[in-house]
Amino acid sequence: MNPSRCLLSLLTAATLAAQTSPEALHPASERLRAEAFRTHGAYEDLAWLCDRIGHRLAGSPQLDQAIAWAQTRMKAAGLVNVHAEPVMVPHWVRGKESAELLLPAPHRLNILGLGGSVGTPQGGLTADVVVVGSFDELDQLGSAVKGKIVLFDVPWKGYGHTVVYRHDGAAKAARHGAVGALVRSVGPVSLDTPHTGVMEYDSAFPKIPTASVTLEAATQMRRMQARGERIRMKLEMGAKTLPDAPSANVVGEIRGTGKPEEVIILSGHLDSWDVGQGAQDDGAGSMIALEAARLIQALSLKPRRTIRVVLYTNEENGLRGGLGYRDAHRAEFKNIIAAFESDSGSERIKAFSLDLRKATPEAKASALASLKKLAGALEPFGPIELRLGGSGADVGPMVAEGVPGIGVGHAATHYFDIHHTHADTFDKVEKDDLAHNAAALASIAFALAQAEVRFH
Repeated sequence: MNPSRCLLSLLTAATLAAQTSPEALHPASERLRAEAFRTHGAYEDLAWLCDRIGHRLAGSPQLDQAIAWAQTRMKAAGLVNVHAEPVMVPHWVRGKESAELLLPAPHRLNILGLGGSVGTPQGGLTADVVVVGSFDELDQLGSAVKGKIVLFDVPWKGYGHTVVYRHDGAAKAARHGAVGALVRSVGPVSLDTPHTGVMEYDSAFPKIPTASVTLEAATQMRRMQARGERIRMKLEMGAKTLPDAPSANVVGEIRGTGKPEEVIILSGHLDSWDVGQGAQDDGAGSMIALEAARLIQALSLKPRRTIRVVLYTNEENGLRGGLGYRDAHRAEFKNIIAAFESDSGSERIKAFSLDLRKATPEAKASALASLKKLAGALEPFGPIELRLGGSGADVGPMVAEGVPGIGVGHAATHYFDIHHTHADTFDKVEKDDLAHNAAALASIAFALAQAEVRFH
């Protein structure tokens, strides 16, 4: 071996090792934190997004406006290669909706139709209601629910356990001849606030209208049934699905100075449901991804690897943004060092979870050890766990094909209280939490950009 080349390699390795030591990472993180708390850029951007644009369902004019605005904000932050990457998205429209108990006593109910539902016939749907607590209970009743509306009154036991009733309830009820389906809102608490969300039909059975009701309404109807009372309801829903509509992911980046072909993705999803303002889900995640890049650029830090911000479209009712990004960027998967996604609200970051779908247990352990070498970058932010775990829905399609994902885990203490409801509004966002989160994400991303760490 050429002695000069050997010496150069050793010096380069030593320099890179020094750059990723806790002592070297600390100053940049402190500067990023100070800048985030000085400017509060994520808070100001999120306020504008929520107040001036509002909710942003796929196919809506509001989402189109948000996509154009996000490109303007990326350019203002100094990002380069700012552009929109077109995808086609589902276009579901809620329409007018209402529900009223007719028996055993007249009572108006708050409902939200579930995304993808069909509407009721002209003039509405009037039928008796049968309350069940599980799919097993529904199967036991069988044909007894024919011609009726099935209500799934399933208590909250965590999102993953309970959301299956929202997603599959209508299909399961239609199998037994039900003419409508209702689901108790998927959340731990309620102030008479129904939660919407996506559902899916089974093509083997009729499509029946489906909506969520509040915890209060579901438990009330459960009590009525327990007393042997007949429950009769009139349900009206104007929901319909229009032809797919054009939309786009928004992309911008800071080009790397040493290895620009190697990419670190910071992401959230720009769309939301058509209720509330989409502040927690996922305006906050999108704005901290954008702000993280702005902070790095504002301080004239020079990442060796490219840092790319991706704000996905249509996470809520189709995942077309994540799928489209996967398809458009498959050729560069080997050079995507990690894809971060923040999609669990605005409360403080408590963990970064490394998601390696195709790795062996031994390879996962080794990769996690490599990630933990960057822990010094997070010291200014208090305890933040680096662990193995899930990443996110939007990055999921490329993570499934071997791209390392990193999920941004927030405290999410009250996230599901207002998730997919009219109450997901900006007033519940804490200003300092957003600054903390943007700076923490910027710090770990910049540290990874400076390192020689690879997870695959």
